[in-house]
Amino acid sequence: MRRYSMRQYELVERVTRYNPAADEGLLNKAYVYAMQKHGSQLRASGDPYFSHPLEVAAILTDLRLDDATIAVGLLHDTIEDTDATRSEIDELFGEDIGRLVEGLTKIKKLDLVSKKAAQAENLRKLLLAISADVRVLLVKLADRLHNMRTLQYIPVGRRVPIAEETLEIYAPLAGRMGMHDMREELEDLAFTVVNPEARETIVHRLSELGAKQEELIRQIETDLSQRFDERGITATITGRQKRPYSIFRKMERKAISFEQLSDIFGFRVIVPSIDECYTAVGVIHTTWPSVPGRFKDYISTPKQNEYHSIHTTVIGPRHQRVELQIRTEAMDRVAEYGIAAHALYKDGVALKIGKGHPSDGDAPRLAGFNADVRAYEWLRRTIEMLAEGDTPEEFLEHTKLELFQDQVFCFTPKGRLIALPRGATPIDFAYAVHTDVGNSCVGCRINGRQMPLTSELRNGDEVSIDRSEGSTPQPAWENVVVTGKARSAIRRGSRAAVRISNGVITFILGLY
Repeated sequence: MRRYSMRQYELVERVTRYNPAADEGLLNKAYVYAMQKHGSQLRASGDPYFSHPLEVAAILTDLRLDDATIAVGLLHDTIEDTDATRSEIDELFGEDIGRLVEGLTKIKKLDLVSKKAAQAENLRKLLLAISADVRVLLVKLADRLHNMRTLQYIPVGRRVPIAEETLEIYAPLAGRMGMHDMREELEDLAFTVVNPEARETIVHRLSELGAKQEELIRQIETDLSQRFDERGITATITGRQKRPYSIFRKMERKAISFEQLSDIFGFRVIVPSIDECYTAVGVIHTTWPSVPGRFKDYISTPKQNEYHSIHTTVIGPRHQRVELQIRTEAMDRVAEYGIAAHALYKDGVALKIGKGHPSDGDAPRLAGFNADVRAYEWLRRTIEMLAEGDTPEEFLEHTKLELFQDQVFCFTPKGRLIALPRGATPIDFAYAVHTDVGNSCVGCRINGRQMPLTSELRNGDEVSIDRSEGSTPQPAWENVVVTGKARSAIRRGSRAAVRISNGVITFILGLY
């Protein structure tokens, strides 16, 4: 009898450990059905094909997802790769699961590794499929993660395009949804294929630092534990080395060498409550001097993907810069699993992304702080862009811009919070407030001072936009802004202005 990486009862046990109310009958039926349908099919590695959906289901259990999503993970390739049909799956497992499996089948048919225009159009379809039910994205990311873990069995010529697509689309999508551990693993697996020499060099340099670094980590953990004990704070402190791809990106972004990196390892401090997060920061800052400009409070001002934490960097022992993240256990779970950490379902109904917002009564809650599921906001905005008439190439460009940017938080004079990518200008800010505000923008004041529209915004800036009715966006702005929404609106506004101008000229010539 063929052996699989995880037996039927083991899968059920994994789910019931975190969800005792799980529908074991559903899980058992999905396991047996998928195993029978895939039958003697083999993967490129020579393993039974059923090992793939089984591993996808295992990844989803690591994310502690509901039994219906685990079942979809088991079934996600049946319509595409076997004689299973949508109607058969509807009959056996219900229309909800059938719809999700069919949605994943359509995504699988998209050849994202293709020329730019086709890739852009397929990315549109991918995001629209995700918008119908976020579980499509969670299963797709688990599917991509297992495929990346087994990429060595794929023909050599296909590996780099798949790895590049992972870096450009799927890893940033995981990050935007707050799933940082998955994002980091996807990045590192892809980095191994796309630039193996650079990765090997960084890994070698990190190993050279190994023994000295371990001693320093232990010293910092001990010093912090003693200080927290003196203040009566119960804290879990863990130190870890940053991933090779994270280090590589920082070296590229800042144009610095490995020797110039000041914080290649960081610490996570987990405390019981929000109040103790701020108390812990006080303890840390009175133990070692803080680095100016490196304090970020994502508890009072969370990131759009629902990330809550306090970040600070200090000059620790041996004059080594040390980066620390302070958060509660609930915040840590969201930081690790993103949207998968939320109670996405109420009375069996999935929280949709495409339209509207959950009512206050339906909004998921996390212990210690409210969760408005801001992780959906970026996807909502991107889906809105689908209807704005961009060419496929422009849409792809804008989406990638949005995927890769870190954030700064600015305010309107009335106190409205506007989240923007790093490097954003007042023009980006104006378009984020409203397209009409951007189109009529003629000047700005930052923190009460008149400033150029090309100024780079910083965290906490208050921005006031000066407007003139009848103004149109300047074509040159397109080279200044960093948000897809602003670039798209500027191009549309510029094209409209040209059409009006040509119409006026035609009219005047007609008079003669």
